[in-house]
Amino acid sequence: MKKVVFLFFDTYIEIIKRAIGSRLFQITWALVDGKKQNVLKGGRISCATFVSSILILFGLIKERHATVAGTIKDMGTSGWKIITKPKIGCVLHWEKNGNGHEHVGFYIGNNKAISTSTEKLVPAKHHWKYGRDRRKIIGIYWHEKLDQ
Repeated sequence: MKKVVFLFFDTYIEIIKRAIGSRLFQITWALVDGKKQNVLKGGRISCATFVSSILILFGLIKERHATVAGTIKDMGTSGWKIITKPKIGCVLHWEKNGNGHEHVGFYIGNNKAISTSTEKLVPAKHHWKYGRDRRKIIGIYWHEKLDQ
């Protein structure tokens, strides 16, 4: 019988990279005041769902979330720690944009990140400081299960 060893970190990074362009994170249905609505607005505010879906897939948080605040809170109770310098696979948390929304995504190395794009409405690769305006990063998070 062959011995198979699951490569946790390698698979985690590959799933993040393969999410680029995926429309999977554009819809989350909820009842809002009794009415069925897509709370992600077709992908315009889907960063937390993108990040939390991948983190839950790998057992790194407890629930899927539609908000940055919920995702960050769950990460805090699931063993994620703040670090000072980004490492491949860490979660980045950016300040609010002009629309008043915070943002989350993944650092993939070489000054690049993957997060959902409000223009493309799907996960996209971009500069780790997020676009032309270089949004301030307010948190860099790491989980010990990602240590190789």
